[in-house]
Amino acid sequence: MLKTLKCPVIAIEEHYWDEELSATYQGVEAATRDPNQILRLKDLAELRLREMDEAGIDMQIISHGAPSTQKLAGPDAVALTRRVNDRLAAAIAAHPDRFAGFAALPTSDPDAAADELERCIALGFKGAMIHGLANGLFLDDRSLRPIFARAEALDVPIYLHPSLPHPDVMNVYYKDYAKDYPMVIRAAWGFTVETATVAIRLILSGLFNEHPRLKIILGHLGETLPFLVWRIDQALARPGHKAMSFRDVFCKNFYITTSGFFSNPALLCCVMEMGVDRILFAVDWPFVANPAGTNWIDTIPLSDEDKAKILSGNSKKLFKM
Repeated sequence: MLKTLKCPVIAIEEHYWDEELSATYQGVEAATRDPNQILRLKDLAELRLREMDEAGIDMQIISHGAPSTQKLAGPDAVALTRRVNDRLAAAIAAHPDRFAGFAALPTSDPDAAADELERCIALGFKGAMIHGLANGLFLDDRSLRPIFARAEALDVPIYLHPSLPHPDVMNVYYKDYAKDYPMVIRAAWGFTVETATVAIRLILSGLFNEHPRLKIILGHLGETLPFLVWRIDQALARPGHKAMSFRDVFCKNFYITTSGFFSNPALLCCVMEMGVDRILFAVDWPFVANPAGTNWIDTIPLSDEDKAKILSGNSKKLFKM
């Protein structure tokens, strides 16, 4: 719990699992998990609130865990996604001063996904979260543009969350070590590379030329991109490349969160590259315990004003709270 700073704390990458949706998962994504983790993922009331209170977290913006609805297909995908969002909306309505939400989207039908985003914003959701590839497509695929166009029109962000790398990538890059180190394909490395690649492709695709007011959120202190943005920008400016400023787009259209990444050197790099106004607090509960995030805040070598922006001020502005 915060010891020296008195301000609201809003955590914006905090997960849950819907019973009906999680029952559709297969393979590695359906593998047995820690029962304590499952207990927390399925809780949208007493346990979640108690652990928030114990750590000094005032509000969570709740989102479904990976792969969420990004592997649903077929005629029921849209209806199932709608039921998932309606159940989350009901849980938020029961605790409106403590919970908000990111919508799940049926990306197998981009036009319906755009409509579902608009419906959920009318219900009070703060944006949407997309996990990894969308039904096997990189998010820069032109068929998915209706989702981003609607997000820009509604002035709400899309949160790009990791999911498992493409099966071929897992086989070629990680199979030698995945048995002994299963997190290497997830939070330790695979998630980061996959999500950073998705973000880079969105920028290179020209998406932000078409939708200059589009807002994208990346977790885990930007999936390494704040550290790499100068080099990416410099390399893409060498002769033989189409003219663009990668750094300008990244620092103008992207926000990043602290989810599961409580490192002062890494945070200071992000502040220096992007500015403190682009950084939002998150824990990544229940995959990371709440106190790891709130206890860290007191150690950050930033002013109380800047800490307050990260903890809630920036979120209030971005999400119009």
